[in-house]
Amino acid sequence: MSAEPTEGARILVVDDERVIREILAEFLTLEGFSVHTVEDGEKALTELRLRPYDLLITDLKMPRLSGLQLLEKIEQERLGVLTVLMTGFGTVETAIEAMKKGAYDYLLKPFKVEEVIHVVERALYRQRLQAENIRLREALTIYKVSEAIALSHDIEHILDVCLRAALDEVKADVATLHLRDSMSGHYEERVKVVAADSAPRNGLPSPAFGLLVDQFSQGVPILAHGLKAARFFTENSAPDGLSSFIAVPLTVHGTTVGVLNVFSYTSGKKFDEGHRKLLSVLASRAASAIDNARLYGELRDSNDSLTRANLSLEEMFQQTVAGFAQALEESDLYTRGHSERVAVYTEILGRGLTLPDAELRQIVQAGVMHDVGKIGVRYDMLNKPGKLTPEEVAVFRQHPEKGKRILEPVPCLHGLIDGCWCHHEWFDGGGYPRGLSGQNIPLVGRVVAIADAYDAMTSDRAYRRALPHEVAVGEIERCAGTQFDPELADAFVKLVDAWRAGMRERGQDSLIPR
Repeated sequence: MSAEPTEGARILVVDDERVIREILAEFLTLEGFSVHTVEDGEKALTELRLRPYDLLITDLKMPRLSGLQLLEKIEQERLGVLTVLMTGFGTVETAIEAMKKGAYDYLLKPFKVEEVIHVVERALYRQRLQAENIRLREALTIYKVSEAIALSHDIEHILDVCLRAALDEVKADVATLHLRDSMSGHYEERVKVVAADSAPRNGLPSPAFGLLVDQFSQGVPILAHGLKAARFFTENSAPDGLSSFIAVPLTVHGTTVGVLNVFSYTSGKKFDEGHRKLLSVLASRAASAIDNARLYGELRDSNDSLTRANLSLEEMFQQTVAGFAQALEESDLYTRGHSERVAVYTEILGRGLTLPDAELRQIVQAGVMHDVGKIGVRYDMLNKPGKLTPEEVAVFRQHPEKGKRILEPVPCLHGLIDGCWCHHEWFDGGGYPRGLSGQNIPLVGRVVAIADAYDAMTSDRAYRRALPHEVAVGEIERCAGTQFDPELADAFVKLVDAWRAGMRERGQDSLIPR
């Protein structure tokens, strides 16, 4: 689909020809981007280590460090920037090879400015989707970790789950967790997880817990880089080779009961504010689970009968978690592909309605998440070739309610609930689960309903082949006013036709329904 430029996106331009740098900088600045230029790969690498960029545009052949070598360094250091290569006609094959190694796209010199903006728009749209998918995965990770630790009465298990999630989600090299001994007041290292080949040779630095707790008391978790992190460690424990460090408190009833730390020893790999917030949420869930586990232990020691009852409840909880995990594993590729396409169609309609950016993002995310309730539905039932039985229909119709329940425990996903809960409501009140009608159906539910139906009709199903586009839009027009909001249905038909035409003009026919 056509992607509008991201206002203020940061772009780094690298070329040893000053004229090329100046032309690109001037043009991209006029387009609303924040542009910085350097003349070679070494300076580009230094700049990327210092500041985050959304997009890198680099020449392929440069002195000191070529574009291909720069790309390899970016991949090695996990600097996380999307790369577009510029190349002459004689090096197209090299550019294609670079794309196989991680570059997003390439521009042929000499290029036209409209070609540049087209590639930049597509790259930034890809970068934006990747960022949203990362945030979604982080939120789902928090939900799954919260479920796992909330149902556990084993402190060591809680700490291990929390640490492994911290290590994986922020791509740290090392994660440690210290619990405060309630009797001595000292912080003891209970669990340590070290990524393969990443531990410093001279051992890990020892945090200065007094200083950490003082800063925590001001409501500020710690995020520090390089030598600036040194003051948070004991004098005889220098953080040699440390690139970045985060420390967040585990707090129960206003008291710090532990500290979660993550370390990066990878050159150029620096944590950011998003990582600190994610770890703060994980630490908060872990602290509550630890408190509950300790209370559970006290109750178990004081009352045998209550212990037996709680052990039985624990078993049921563990069975629930096991069932949830099994349902996720049984998810098939259709759901993922369907959700991604529904997200595209919701954005087409949302942009056509000129919704504010925040509301548009929420509607697109709701398109991704709308079928999350199907994790509790057997896919062999959904994908069978024959008609569903009344009993199977009743099970299927539970997925909007299940989706609501899955999202409710995660505050940052509350804005997506209406998309999950309401996308099977009908405009005339004949839908489910609540029989809402007209404007009583939230806008996100009415938008996702149309996008969901269009993709369902234009995709292959076990019981029929995909319907042609013309048949699908004809069905949407026929059901306008009954199943669908008539104004939104009319807008969608026009917008999706325009989108299809645009995709054909760009030679991307394979990405649109037939």
